[in-house]
Amino acid sequence: RLLGTQLRGREVLTSPQAVRDFLRVKLGALEHEVFAVLMLDAQNRLIEYVELFRGTVNQASVYPREVVKESLALNAAAAIFFCHNHPSGVAEPSRADEVLTSTLKTALSLVDVRVLDHLIVAGNDVMSFAERGLL
Repeated sequence: RLLGTQLRGREVLTSPQAVRDFLRVKLGALEHEVFAVLMLDAQNRLIEYVELFRGTVNQASVYPREVVKESLALNAAAAIFFCHNHPSGVAEPSRADEVLTSTLKTALSLVDVRVLDHLIVAGNDVMSFAERGLL
């Protein structure tokens, strides 16, 4: 909580490494799956880190309607990052992860919210959809 408070409104998430470090701290050691969103303003400053869905050891149900609703409520009109963890320790995306990312990106584009990346955290490993050309 303290980390999120310190980062809110600062331009600390402007580099991929800063985002990775932030997410390792938030998600890396969890024993259950969490789907979260980093809501950013037009200058890519953190508005809010929101854990939207909590799941089990190997899955979390994610509802696009709730993601869109939360992004509008926080006025994240510029961009957002999706992130979730894999407690298994394997940072590889599943086919379901890829389909979900595409669905969310399409839904958010309808309200002019740009998706910058979807990151999977598995312990100290972080996999980027954007870097792999999956976004």
